[in-house]
Amino acid sequence: YSVSSDGSIDEPPLGDALSEAAGEAVPLPAWVAEARAEIEAWRTPQVADSGSAASAGFVDMDEAFVHVQDLLPDDAITTYGAGNFSGWATRFLPTHGFPSALGPRNGSMGFGLPAAVAAALVHPERSVFCIAGDGDFLMNGQEMATAVQYGADITVVLNDNSVYGTIRGHQDREYPGRATATALQNPDFAAMATAFGGLGIRVERTEDFRDAFERALEHKGLSLVHCITDPAVRGARLP
Repeated sequence: YSVSSDGSIDEPPLGDALSEAAGEAVPLPAWVAEARAEIEAWRTPQVADSGSAASAGFVDMDEAFVHVQDLLPDDAITTYGAGNFSGWATRFLPTHGFPSALGPRNGSMGFGLPAAVAAALVHPERSVFCIAGDGDFLMNGQEMATAVQYGADITVVLNDNSVYGTIRGHQDREYPGRATATALQNPDFAAMATAFGGLGIRVERTEDFRDAFERALEHKGLSLVHCITDPAVRGARLP
């Protein structure tokens, strides 16, 4: 068979075979139920023991995503760049249509914010949510100016743990105690969003996240929730 430049084909090589195989398939209800239960477990944020993150003065992002799941519309478009932080979106925000998730195929940091701006301008009728890491956001944070200039309605949740988390994880594994060039001296990201003409909210306690996220979603235009998180937490908890 051959495939032309526009994607059309002369003969569908697998069509008949797949049709016949589907008719011979044996239902596996127990396996399907087990698989669905595992999927549901992975999609459910694992909330820590009461007070573990709040008492340390940090936002627990797993618990924060309980509220994100609850408040974000089903037809929202989610964007993210590269980093461990993206796991909160890819695990806890299932897609319900196309397009629903925009992320880099090649691990490009800084992709999330400009992708969110583009998504909001192409689909102004839908909510657009960007999850970002601090190092990731510093790559293209100036695109907040573009968002404000063109009236893009986007909500950003920024995970600020003051470290390039993915790289630090590799360093800790391969060279324990020898971390280098991965600590970040971050600005006040909420103040940055305000300076660009958007709404910036700084959150340091888990219990304050839901109200901040609600305010951000209700705001028309650029909004950013700056979450201060534990540098030791590199991603979502496993079920």
